[in-house]
Amino acid sequence: MKHDLKDYERFQKQIILKKIGLSGQKRIKSAKILIIGMGGLGCPLLIYLASSGVCKIGIVDFDKVELSNLNRQILFNTSDIGKFKVDQAKSKIKKIYKKINIKTFKIKISSSNIESIIKDFDIICDGTDNFNTRYLINDYCKKNKKILISAAINKFDGQIFKYNFKKKVSCFRCFMPEQPMEDNNCETEGIFPPVAGIIGALQANEVLKTVLDLKDDLNNNILVFNSLTMSLRKIKVSKNPNCTNKCL
Repeated sequence: MKHDLKDYERFQKQIILKKIGLSGQKRIKSAKILIIGMGGLGCPLLIYLASSGVCKIGIVDFDKVELSNLNRQILFNTSDIGKFKVDQAKSKIKKIYKKINIKTFKIKISSSNIESIIKDFDIICDGTDNFNTRYLINDYCKKNKKILISAAINKFDGQIFKYNFKKKVSCFRCFMPEQPMEDNNCETEGIFPPVAGIIGALQANEVLKTVLDLKDDLNNNILVFNSLTMSLRKIKVSKNPNCTNKCL
């Protein structure tokens, strides 16, 4: 895949990194990434992937922009209120890099449509805010050996999970075998706005590391960030032999 002079100039600060180079930039350009959820996580994630030169991106969300989104969903402003998030996100990202091919899915992901949405993408990014959808995405990616990079935020905390289902690894059901009675999300618990940006950026970091096949320390681990103590820690998630995932 060729890079013209403008592309080289645009991405030169990352191309000069020995672990990227021109060959790495070509891998970034040809990566096929799907982002499920255009909220506080999806916005910074999409911005960084687009700015890095990923040219094939899918975005999934059925919501419209609301005033209460604007404190953390950094792609949107007051003129976007009442408009579909995926439409506004695509319009703004195309202004960053016109060569990006963004496929929008203005739909709620479900068991009946998940295959048609996910099948053409290699790395799936989950930024959804409910457990039903997280289990659904986890199960599909495991069954079809996709790479799943998932993130979650709540109050002052954030977490990132990575499951490379091309290998024998734990899954989300190993970490959380039973679904909680209630969803803990931004709507019910609140969120400190910078946490969304930090975790979304770390999620983008993990996606690009995966594309470039750089050292992987996150598989079978959860990265936990606390914004009050400014601490990062990893928690090992072992494969549960009694995991309820039918794909095991």
